[in-house]
Amino acid sequence: MTKFSPKQEHSCHISSQHKGKRLDLFVADLEEFDSFTRSRIQKLIRSGNILVNTQAKKSGYQLQIDDQVSIAVPPPKEISLAPESIPLQVLYEDDDLISIVKPPGLVVHPANGHESGTLVHALLHLCTNLSGINGELRPGIVHRLDKDTSGVMVAAKNDMAHHGLVKQFQNRSVKKIYHAILAGIPRTSEGRIESPIGRHPIKRKKMAVLESGGRHAVTLWEVKEVFDSYSFVRLRLETGRTHQIRVHMASIGCPVAGDSLYGKKNTGSLEIDRQCLHSSILSITHPVSGEKLTFTAPLWPDMEVVLQSLRG
Repeated sequence: MTKFSPKQEHSCHISSQHKGKRLDLFVADLEEFDSFTRSRIQKLIRSGNILVNTQAKKSGYQLQIDDQVSIAVPPPKEISLAPESIPLQVLYEDDDLISIVKPPGLVVHPANGHESGTLVHALLHLCTNLSGINGELRPGIVHRLDKDTSGVMVAAKNDMAHHGLVKQFQNRSVKKIYHAILAGIPRTSEGRIESPIGRHPIKRKKMAVLESGGRHAVTLWEVKEVFDSYSFVRLRLETGRTHQIRVHMASIGCPVAGDSLYGKKNTGSLEIDRQCLHSSILSITHPVSGEKLTFTAPLWPDMEVVLQSLRG
């Protein structure tokens, strides 16, 4: 499948086959634009980069026989974020995507209070061959890890890769394995939690298991080691909700150790200042080549130290 060059112009003559079709849907069905989201195509129409008979039309315009559709995608815009040299371990990289190990304490996206020093800033420095995501020269973040969660992540370098990875996360074909140290011991050696998650009705900074109105969420756990009042578990996510593991494990009385939001921080006894949660394995299908890829990251050293202490 050929990537669409930002500098290339495209022209189409409408035949009877496409008579009456919406302009945005027609463009979305073109092979050269199959990596573009519908919202981006609509934005191009509004900005005058997609014309019908040299005239601007609305996204819902119904094409007529002999219409001439011209499309020109402008070069990706530079964004205001400055690249920052933040050390990252690279697990895999090619022209389409990059997989890294996110250290604990690193915020993924810029936001209020985190205008610099984020994973996006680091990737802007690390990736020298970005071709643009939705018209902006930036890496495509397709999933997140909480600030104090460490482990494997993947990001896209172009629209085609971004579109393909987003689809995989949406249809749950991505394999996501985590490891955690829990403050407590589950009643069974393995289990499955299927409880909807949504915003806490009172504490708006928290998520919670809700009886109604939450989003479908499934977490599977397997106990690997048991200690006096802690356990080391392997977790597999079937869905990817905000704080999913932290909320689900707290809901069965075994919050992630060190999690001050959903459990007890316990930093003194554990000698760690974050929740003991690590993204260990991420398996995807390469969005361009179709190759099966698995990225693996061993436990972050601070969690390994806690485990050794518990074993001792």
